[in-house]
Amino acid sequence: MADRIIPSPVQNPESEPFYAAAKEGKFMIRRCKDCGKPHWYPRALCPFCFGDTEWEAASGEGTIYSFSPMRRANYTIAYVTLKEGPTMLTNILGDPDKLACGLPVKLQWTVTEDGTPVPTFAAA
Repeated sequence: MADRIIPSPVQNPESEPFYAAAKEGKFMIRRCKDCGKPHWYPRALCPFCFGDTEWEAASGEGTIYSFSPMRRANYTIAYVTLKEGPTMLTNILGDPDKLACGLPVKLQWTVTEDGTPVPTFAAA
């Protein structure tokens, strides 16, 4: 994706702390204080039980759950299951012919149009 400039994310009060941490190189997810389940995309209320959530540092490690190369546009869209549990929609960097479901991946920050980093992944 180095040859592509990706659009900047739309930020809101729930996601601003995520992007502030991202600018410091920290990958954060939210975990419910009540049921204990982690989730992605960051939101104040737990999508499982509607309990309050809190930020926690994530490892940036995961595995490819599913992927689809967009060969004409030169990127690969994927679902990555994080080591902490949630599955997130993201992009995978690198040769799509070397990817497979279950392949371990590691976080790689990709800078957007306005300089905001977004999480993408590459083979570990």
